[in-house]
Amino acid sequence: MFIDYVTLLLINMVAGLAVLAHFIYKGLHVDDKRGWAPAFAITGLIATVAGFHMVFNWPIVGSYNSAFGECSVLFGSIYLAAALAMSFGWPLDAVALYAFFGGALSILAGVRIIHLQLTAAPLLSGAGFVLTGLGGVFALVALRNRYVRLVRVAGAAVMSAAAIIWALTAYMAFWMHLSSFSKWVPQIMEKTP
Repeated sequence: MFIDYVTLLLINMVAGLAVLAHFIYKGLHVDDKRGWAPAFAITGLIATVAGFHMVFNWPIVGSYNSAFGECSVLFGSIYLAAALAMSFGWPLDAVALYAFFGGALSILAGVRIIHLQLTAAPLLSGAGFVLTGLGGVFALVALRNRYVRLVRVAGAAVMSAAAIIWALTAYMAFWMHLSSFSKWVPQIMEKTP
């Protein structure tokens, strides 16, 4: 039996997207963004560390390691860079430019997940990847138009929708993991004949 921590990545993404939605609506247009840095840093740290572990160790079956692991590294790195920029008062333009490419990969992953019918709910997972990716693809546009309320509302709505989709996915997966892994025993504790 294998053990995976995709639920941790998913819940972390839900929290990160909820923070991002709130930030787009309430904090994107303010000068002092330092108060947002800790929430971005927590999300970024978990996503980057767990994502790198998944990329290097492939703990789950098939291409899920690529979709979830590699996207998690990019997601986490963007959040860590945003946290650093916010902490020092640097502009977020370069982070938003980098986010474009991570967002494009997330959209590609979502389309491919739907096409290959991967995951237990491919349409839901694919939509989550696509909506999350749209946040990265349009980050620079939103940043450049941060004083336009309609842009902030639209950006916050899309990120909220992505968070809701990933929350449904994450909580359903966590529910199933508690059942499917309930009898798991570490190899060192297994009885030998």
